[in-house]
Amino acid sequence: MGKDVIIACDFAGAEQTFAFLDKFRDEKPFVKIGMELFYAEGPQIVKEIKSRGHKIFLDLKLHDIPNTVKKSMAVLSKLDVDMTNLHAAGTIDMMKAAVEGLTREDGTRPLLIAVTQLTSTSEERMQNELLINAPINDTIVKYALNAKEAGLDGVVCSPLEAGMVKEACGKDFMTVTPGVRFADGDVGDQVRVTTPAKAKEIGSDYIVVGRPITAADDPVAAYRRCVKEFVGE
Repeated sequence: MGKDVIIACDFAGAEQTFAFLDKFRDEKPFVKIGMELFYAEGPQIVKEIKSRGHKIFLDLKLHDIPNTVKKSMAVLSKLDVDMTNLHAAGTIDMMKAAVEGLTREDGTRPLLIAVTQLTSTSEERMQNELLINAPINDTIVKYALNAKEAGLDGVVCSPLEAGMVKEACGKDFMTVTPGVRFADGDVGDQVRVTTPAKAKEIGSDYIVVGRPITAADDPVAAYRRCVKEFVGE
């Protein structure tokens, strides 16, 4: 499994998004389309970015009853994205239904990963506000094991948990890790963060990087720095 850097295109609309992507003349970065952009522009933005030759992680974090998630995933599978996700908190049945819905008639499907705990969630918040009394690391590993049992390809987790997820679920179980910042950068509103180089060392398969690239003075240089630190090219 090749490592890759995914750029979080967390823009308000198509104009900003394409102005950003136009900066990349020599590369076609793997990009993440999240709720803000998808809700603003709809499926067409996915089709346009795909037609430009980019791989796409459609980050909509589905979480609903199994039947609704199954039907929704069947719709998303037609968009030809490369990866999509859901919340592991939706239970094993919901995740199994998602795999069924996402799988096309020819047996192919995008990669499907589960969010364990958001990188903005601390153990204190999880226990005090969500009344989940287990330690956050135990919760993340359990959610990852549930995702594996349901037939998913991996999980979204912070880089700080990638190693323990691999240990519990095996080296082929993907870890996709947001919360990545350069060593000399600002952590923003993320709580559990690390650097590209450290994420590589820990065992992340993909890192999702937003503002350190999208808000950089030179986004292409920032992207290349990320690839160099994480992939080693």
